[in-house]
Amino acid sequence: MIRLERWGSGDLALLQGLLGDPAMMSHLGGPESPEKIATRQTRYEQDPKQLKIVAEATGEGVGWVGYWEREWRDQEVYEIGWSVLPAFQGRGIAGAATRAALDAARAERDRRFVHAYPSVDNGPSNGLCRKVGFALLGSHEFEWPKDSGIMMRCNDWRFDLFATG
Repeated sequence: MIRLERWGSGDLALLQGLLGDPAMMSHLGGPESPEKIATRQTRYEQDPKQLKIVAEATGEGVGWVGYWEREWRDQEVYEIGWSVLPAFQGRGIAGAATRAALDAARAERDRRFVHAYPSVDNGPSNGLCRKVGFALLGSHEFEWPKDSGIMMRCNDWRFDLFATG
């Protein structure tokens, strides 16, 4: 169905489709500016944990999944995020990509927990967390975008990389 590939220099148009679309960014404070997307593109190219979701049947980039280190409640954890172009949503692609990214994080063997923080109003992302096996720990206020002064209520979902079964 899908495979994950390192984010590459030719992936800017995909990132623009994911982050520059008002509908896609409705739960994240609105679309990012072209300058911010270009900066993110450069960062993603340099980070092996930022991955392009590719439809195996066509070789087309259809989304992004990534994880990164962060500290949360005095613990070193990973945070994870994902995004799939509207034309490819509803096919299980985000779930498959998130599971593959969790497998990659597990293989690193340096953190036990991965957290996802979707807006409490983002039904599809909260449903994906539940379906993939994250545990809901509660909700919290986060400033997003960072340094904006805008507060967003998000659920805190946690996935245990060391759990079996």
